[in-house]
Amino acid sequence: MVAVDSSHATIRPAFSAPIPYHAPIGAQAFVEANDNGADAYDAALASLPELQAVLDRLRVSDSQRLAIASRAAFHGTTFQAELLVSGFVSEPAYFAAMAQETGVGYLKSVDPRRLIMDDRACWAQFDPDGRVMVAKLYEAPGQYSLLVAPDQDGWSRLKKRIASADFNRRIKVVAPSVLRAALLVHARPMLTRFALANLYDRWPDCSARNVFWPWQSYSLGMLTVLLPAAFATMPMLALFVLHLLLVSVFIACAALRAIAAVWRPLARPSPISLPLSPRLPVYSVLVALYNEAEVVPELLVGLSKLQWPRSKLEIKLICEADDAETIAAITAHPLRGNVEVVLVPPSLPRTKPKALAYALPLTRGEVIVLYDAEDRPHPMQLAEAWQRFAAAGPDLACLQAPLEISNRGANMIANMFGFEYAALFRGLLPWLAHNQIMLPLGGTSNHFRRDVLEEIGGWDPYNVTEDADLGLRLARYGYRCETLSCPTREDAPEDIATWHRQRVRWFKGWMQTWLVHMREPRTLAAELPGVSFVVTQILFAGMVLSSLLHLVLIALLVGLAVQILFDVPMGLWESYLVVFDVISILLGYGAFLVLGWLSLKPKDRRGFWRLCLYTPVYWTMLSWAAWCALYELWRRPHHWAKTPHRRRRGRAFA
Repeated sequence: MVAVDSSHATIRPAFSAPIPYHAPIGAQAFVEANDNGADAYDAALASLPELQAVLDRLRVSDSQRLAIASRAAFHGTTFQAELLVSGFVSEPAYFAAMAQETGVGYLKSVDPRRLIMDDRACWAQFDPDGRVMVAKLYEAPGQYSLLVAPDQDGWSRLKKRIASADFNRRIKVVAPSVLRAALLVHARPMLTRFALANLYDRWPDCSARNVFWPWQSYSLGMLTVLLPAAFATMPMLALFVLHLLLVSVFIACAALRAIAAVWRPLARPSPISLPLSPRLPVYSVLVALYNEAEVVPELLVGLSKLQWPRSKLEIKLICEADDAETIAAITAHPLRGNVEVVLVPPSLPRTKPKALAYALPLTRGEVIVLYDAEDRPHPMQLAEAWQRFAAAGPDLACLQAPLEISNRGANMIANMFGFEYAALFRGLLPWLAHNQIMLPLGGTSNHFRRDVLEEIGGWDPYNVTEDADLGLRLARYGYRCETLSCPTREDAPEDIATWHRQRVRWFKGWMQTWLVHMREPRTLAAELPGVSFVVTQILFAGMVLSSLLHLVLIALLVGLAVQILFDVPMGLWESYLVVFDVISILLGYGAFLVLGWLSLKPKDRRGFWRLCLYTPVYWTMLSWAAWCALYELWRRPHHWAKTPHRRRRGRAFA
């Protein structure tokens, strides 16, 4: 078995694939079979005569030229695009040489403060269609230079324009990365406004900027008044009704897990190969980083293994502009031309979705995927996602890759976390996708159709679980989400403090999402199919409420146990309550454990009895995190509790 790195046209030993894998032929083999590499190179020289002298000066060998032309023909790109990502020459050296051969000046650096352009002109420079970047540079009063970063066709157009001597003096060629860096600095206020206000300005009812709407605040206030009054005036009736509510919530959540466990869809992975087509789209990889210097080296290695033509793969490493340590860790490594560091100016809220919303206009990919800093994605994940998108209709908007925990053996917290992830990503989510029910996305490894993502308003910068919100918003717009088989590996938290911060943020975000989308319940019910509406209530309200009330249930059971211990007379209704409480808890634990056990691989089921014993403790920890999240929702609803990441302990893909 072999795997192909189409960027270098080499064949190397393959990784250990968990699914059938058909190895594609390499670009060089494709050219040898079709004998069009030389023709592609000749065509490039015909359209760009200066190229021959430039390649001679840069000492690009004949074999390298043929390989580059071969890839251009193979990928449906240009010779220049493939040359710049090949690593044979540097971008500044190439553009300096081309400027000299064309007969125009070359500028090594650009001062962003001297750029002359309004927001509309600046925004146009980030066009996803990859138009030639052009900008005006202030030189002196009444004088300016025209900066250009030509693509391959742009050189010919430029040569025609410089027939005018005056135009020739004013024009300067700049390397694309240099001009783009200056434009990004110039565009910071505009991009920040877009990131913060895009969704809120277009659909304020879908934004978590204001968490509670008036009627929700009023209802919550009434509840805090009526509930104590009910216990003061009718304690027995109020307690009985509360128990019935708790039991119904627990049973609903347990029933959903049980149904997903019993009617699990059969896994039928299709063979995956890197598609051989010049019509492959540009794929944009977004990674939001904050205080992640420790994992940067492993992140870059993991991203370098993704199997996709480098000329059609762009990687955006999105950092906070004041995160000097992470930025230094990234720039300490030599980065390919398709890797760009996007600096987000500090502003509130400091959340991951705000950073993603800031970077979205800077991408040109037809498909966009998100990864976290600690992720190790399967090398063939992009290929599988595009294969699925190409075979599906336009209503398939997102594909969720399963997340696998690699460090389950570290301790019981990591073990329970990994068990929970297996139940979610290998059990519940595939069942929801198979039945075309609303699917709450995970926070990473989401592959989106770009046009759909922009249509629904992108990420909500004020929602701390932007993934779950997007899944529900996609469903409201009539789009589907499905799951992939190629996983992404990451490590779970190994200490209680880290785990707790992460869970508090997740619970708070699910509360935000439910409150936002339940602002107009009738509208939500009309936009979602009936089953999706019911599942939405169970997933967002039911799961959070059951976690909140788990401690209450335990406390009530302890109180009844004390009553029995001290031989206090117990009425018939109290006996019923004890039975209801015990049954609901056992059903909740049982459904959780059964779904997780069925979702685990056989080799991971060893020591399952330990998970059973630890489940009550773990659920109590979840309940405490839910109560802390409720407090945070009131005190600081948009605060992002950062989860620190360390160098990996689990294995990555070879």
